[in-house]
Amino acid sequence: MLKHWPPLNAMRGFEAAARLGSFHQAADELHLTQSAISQQIRSLESYLEQPLFFRTGRSVNLTDAGRDLYSTAQVMLQQLAVGIRRLDQYRKPNQLIVNTTPAFARHWLLPRLADFHRRHPQLDLWLFTSFEPPEMATETVDIAIRDDLSAQAGCAFNILHADRLYPACHPSLLATPPEQRLTLHGEREMDWSHWTVAGGHDVGQQSHGLNFSDPGLLMDAACSGLGIALVSQLLSQRACAAGQLQPMAEKSVRGASWAWLIHRDSENNPLTRQFCQWLTEVLPGAV
Repeated sequence: MLKHWPPLNAMRGFEAAARLGSFHQAADELHLTQSAISQQIRSLESYLEQPLFFRTGRSVNLTDAGRDLYSTAQVMLQQLAVGIRRLDQYRKPNQLIVNTTPAFARHWLLPRLADFHRRHPQLDLWLFTSFEPPEMATETVDIAIRDDLSAQAGCAFNILHADRLYPACHPSLLATPPEQRLTLHGEREMDWSHWTVAGGHDVGQQSHGLNFSDPGLLMDAACSGLGIALVSQLLSQRACAAGQLQPMAEKSVRGASWAWLIHRDSENNPLTRQFCQWLTEVLPGAV
């Protein structure tokens, strides 16, 4: 890592002169004088302690070092330009940033986003997923909807839905002898020990098998016929309706509570209110 970086203006002037093969044309493009471009090049050569151009009369040609730096400068300036343009997404006037878990986004929210967009086509929703809850005071998030939330300072907190869990598998697996079924293990409430402690009966679950940290991936594995799993009633609605999952017991046990956190700066935002109203309408059991 260089201790001091060359000035960006000098790099910009060098890139234009190298690309155009002329200090004069570089000056016109950057709305500078030719002497200003020459000064930038000289300062860059002084910093690098080697010439970047051969100067012959009015024509200039790159040295070997100049050609090497030119290829680097092109990539650097292009990436910088793209990065600056990308910042526009942070100041869209109708944008709402919603954080949630990858499992909730994929298995519950995504299938319903077309309905939301149909109702609110002017709202530019930015869906930001993460495995860990956001720190609302320091991250750019308007609302978080998750099953691992607790109250945070400066935010409105509300429990939306009390989830239930039940054992399930792909229908084709029901014909397989219980001892031959692979057991899929999740974390927190989706661990089979929770089912046992809460009074769930034996459905052939075993202590060994495959382990998943992502409940969405756990359900994908069950839907594909890989094994039996303890799944979320909320997240598995579509899979059950599509015939990809079959409950293995009538009983269900307590799962996580889904809640939202709304940043105080977004609480009175009409976009936030529109999204929250839609969410409470389509989320079963929302309060």
